[in-house]
Amino acid sequence: MGAQWKAKHKDIAANAKGRLFGKLAKDIMIAARNGADPKDNARLRMAVEQARKVSMPKDTLDRAIKKGAGLTGETIHFEQAIYEGFAPHRVPVMVEVLTDNVNRAASDMRVLFRKGQLGTSGTVSWDFDHLGLIEAEAATAGADADSAAIEAGAQDLVPADEDGVTLFLTDPADLDLVSRALPAHGFTVLSARLGYRPRNPVDPASLTAEQLEEVESFLAALDDNDDVQYVYAGLAG
Repeated sequence: MGAQWKAKHKDIAANAKGRLFGKLAKDIMIAARNGADPKDNARLRMAVEQARKVSMPKDTLDRAIKKGAGLTGETIHFEQAIYEGFAPHRVPVMVEVLTDNVNRAASDMRVLFRKGQLGTSGTVSWDFDHLGLIEAEAATAGADADSAAIEAGAQDLVPADEDGVTLFLTDPADLDLVSRALPAHGFTVLSARLGYRPRNPVDPASLTAEQLEEVESFLAALDDNDDVQYVYAGLAG
């Protein structure tokens, strides 16, 4: 949860994959504004790679690229916004929104944060670092994450979780460079993007089981919103 909160058991929801594809399609469309060829557009290349990792249909992916690049004649207009505040029990939260209707998104955030506390700009962002976040897994036996981080130019890493996924942290400007270097050091990149990481996350052990459930329910409700791209919670573990 330290890098990006992930909903538990999200795969059991019937529409989970559809929501994921929708969020990734937005990322692709935004990236494609700077060119439809992933070879010449680093941001698009990373978005496309992430979409392929989760088996987005090729037709869906290609359509998103063409829409974003203005090749279909459609007008695509998304605005990005960051909302800050607290989940229940004072867990800091940052929410990245990408929407075609800022008034709707703002209204939704006010409603969703009723169980927490919606803040203003700077309320919690001071306690988060803006970084490149690269999720990768060992592709070869004996691949050493620490050595790979040093050789590829990452700033730091979070050791592999139970799924075997290591989180490499980079300077924002080095995200593409590091993500392209990691495969040569034995790691397959699963996702690479800019995001936020809490500096002083709340220890889940300091919350009761009931309180932790309230926090997770709050985060899940945020994540389910169609305009929300990513949810970052200051919760360790």
